[in-house]
Amino acid sequence: MNNYPEVLDKKMVGQYPVLVYAGGGYVWDEVLEYRVWYHPEKGAEDLEKGDYFYGFPTYEAAKKFADTHLGTEEPLVLILQREYIDEPEAGKYIHMKKERMAEWRLEFLSRPRRTENTIPDFFASDAPANRLDILRGLA
Repeated sequence: MNNYPEVLDKKMVGQYPVLVYAGGGYVWDEVLEYRVWYHPEKGAEDLEKGDYFYGFPTYEAAKKFADTHLGTEEPLVLILQREYIDEPEAGKYIHMKKERMAEWRLEFLSRPRRTENTIPDFFASDAPANRLDILRGLA
């Protein structure tokens, strides 16, 4: 299987808010949990009168669960961003210095974890023409 990061605190898995940001922010600091969403309209048992999820401490557990239960989607990851890069319009970036949680597609974890230099390097006057290469670990 894939080698995804461990969660910050296994005891907190399943305790995080349901409603969080979806995607965005470009950088991540911590993985909080891996989520598998259920959809009754796609055959999942309707336990909570609508869509719901279960949280898992590892990607492997979430994937195994998703693959063996009807009406689920592929796992997502709940991440913590202690600070992040907002893009309110194409090519306009803003350094946000506040925490937020967001659900991401797993492939976004292929970006390196944010370091103390990631965001300053992104906004530096000598940044590469394609600033996103910094976030991809290519610059």
